[in-house]
Amino acid sequence: MDSHKFAAQGFDALFKPRSIAVIGASSDPTKTGGRPVFLLQKHGYDGAIYPVNPKADAIQGLPAFPSIDDLPATPDLILVAVPGAAALEVLEKASSRGVGAAIVLSAGFAESGPDGRQLQRAVTALAARTGMRILGPNCLGAVSVRERAIGTFSVALEKAMPLEGGVSIVSQSGNIGSAAMRMLGDCGAGIARFVATGNEADIQAGDAIAWLAGDPDTKVILCCLETCRDASRLTAALALARQAKKPVVALKIGTSEAGQKAALSHTGGLAGSDRVFDAVFARHGAVRVRSLEELVQVGAAIEALGTRSFGGDATPSAAVIAASGGFGVMMADAAAAHGVAINPLTAQTQARINKILPLASAVNPVDATAQMSANPDVLEALVDAALGDSANNAVCIMLALGMEVPRLRSVFMDGLANAARRHPDKVLVACVAGPKDAIRQLSGLGIACFPTIDAAMAGMAALARLEKTRAGGGNAVAEAIERQPLGARSWRNEATAKAALGAAGLPFAAEIIATNTEEAVLAVEKIGGPVALKILSPDIQHKSDIGGVELDISGARDVAAAFDRIMASAATHAPRAEIDGVLISPMAGRGTELILGTTTDPIFGPVVMVGLGGVFAEIFQDTALRMAPVTEEEAGEMLRELKAFPLLNGARGRAPADIGAVTAAIAALSRFAARHAADVAEIDINPLIARPEGQGAIALDALIIPRHGDPQENAG
Repeated sequence: MDSHKFAAQGFDALFKPRSIAVIGASSDPTKTGGRPVFLLQKHGYDGAIYPVNPKADAIQGLPAFPSIDDLPATPDLILVAVPGAAALEVLEKASSRGVGAAIVLSAGFAESGPDGRQLQRAVTALAARTGMRILGPNCLGAVSVRERAIGTFSVALEKAMPLEGGVSIVSQSGNIGSAAMRMLGDCGAGIARFVATGNEADIQAGDAIAWLAGDPDTKVILCCLETCRDASRLTAALALARQAKKPVVALKIGTSEAGQKAALSHTGGLAGSDRVFDAVFARHGAVRVRSLEELVQVGAAIEALGTRSFGGDATPSAAVIAASGGFGVMMADAAAAHGVAINPLTAQTQARINKILPLASAVNPVDATAQMSANPDVLEALVDAALGDSANNAVCIMLALGMEVPRLRSVFMDGLANAARRHPDKVLVACVAGPKDAIRQLSGLGIACFPTIDAAMAGMAALARLEKTRAGGGNAVAEAIERQPLGARSWRNEATAKAALGAAGLPFAAEIIATNTEEAVLAVEKIGGPVALKILSPDIQHKSDIGGVELDISGARDVAAAFDRIMASAATHAPRAEIDGVLISPMAGRGTELILGTTTDPIFGPVVMVGLGGVFAEIFQDTALRMAPVTEEEAGEMLRELKAFPLLNGARGRAPADIGAVTAAIAALSRFAARHAADVAEIDINPLIARPEGQGAIALDALIIPRHGDPQENAG
């Protein structure tokens, strides 16, 4: 069976159970075993509920059973609220009865120490052996709103079930996911499914995403990740969601320094593991947000907007409307901070607005004054004019406290409803913090609501990124490359690294190795013109730190002297280093210095990076990352993400760089890293000189660090 099909197997029993047994059920509705029974009855689950407790005849008014063996029928789903070894025994019995899925709510597994880890491994093995899907352990369970199927003890359901809707939540953290479920209701959004995966002994976040991609009740997937335990399951699930046009909004919490601790190359220090998640999300069409609030607000906005869009434009722009100039200025400032353009309205639109509101300032932002709330017809005409304007692809209106005043609420609601109906394909955003019922009403009209100005602009930026991913990201993803071994000699020194990378398509100059002064003099005579000399050693990576580099040297006498200085410096500062000679190459000439590199993430594999290079690489840390391999089109996207891209694109009279040569180099490096992922930990090319357009690019240095043992740097 296809592994990814199996990943989503068993979720019908989890989300659509016709019967639920609670193992360790309690008559106390405040306890872990009592709350699911209480919530299932409170919120009207219409399937069979089987409390299991050997010490009770009845639980919360329902007949109780001594064990799972005594149940009158096999339940689709069991909720396990007994701890440790007892939970494992329950799972064994459930699997033998043919139970489809189990939620282990109880703790005491991998999070509790060695014994718990061993117990959890047994749970994983049981799931693999029997095919019964297991959620948890140590999790907050699952909820399906339409089915009223509750497999949780979350306090988010204390008072009421969430509104039914199209937003589904997948969270490794139960409390964060539960908070998101509650907050979505405050934002006027409806819930389809909720699942908290906990320790992920069997079911992982990726498995849930894969099933939700095919779930007709789910329109958008919100995902909160702390880590990824199986890269292929997660990336395959994201790909399925993308194919199904199910937007995935991801909150990745926690960052790791593990990928940076032992980095010998610039690349390892610049490509931290948290940034690799950015690259994964970019490759597979998920949109990353940076806070729980943004996760919830963007999810609610996606549900509200439905098919409304920015028209395929990757850069969002907005006509901003406010009743005061001060709010308009604040909205323009926030828009600039989040990359939302505030383009001037067309002359025709300005004329329409001035006719509707003679005292208004019709330049963007629109200062509509208090006149905009005079009556619904005025507001409708104003918003209609802005929505019909061709200079921007969205309208953002500040409602401030208007919805809290009955008269103003009536004006705003009627005017916005009519304008929204007249433009069913245009994005309309409202800055409004409440009341909750007003937000639900606005959301139902297809209006995205955000509580603050900053949230509205951040939300529009995220929605535009999402729209780009819905369109397929603009470029084809590079095909997978068959892995091949790489000979150990390839990473012995700079010259051998350049030979291996040059054979793969990276551009290097012709160079000569000299092992004595006579060979150095012959080399410079053969090359002609000024040259660079660099120590060549398998033990010295950062050559300039030990005086191992001499630049712009001409003439036999100066080359001989430079050769002698380099060898003396190496003997002084790295006396134990093995020396292969001195590498002599022509000076490269002028251009923009870039850094190219790859690193191997322990979860996701090889990642390719490009950034501003040379001595500025680690100062400015202006880099872009993608999963390897990439196409040349993706490499072009990476370059355009750089703050330094204007330097390549002819800013302030500079000659444009040969971008085609640079993108070809990035793609070639990414293919090399993917092909040799089993052997290569990192590759560092710093700098790569991007020459003027038509003159190509040239790499001046290369370092390959093997996976099975990084070389020892012997700098004193």
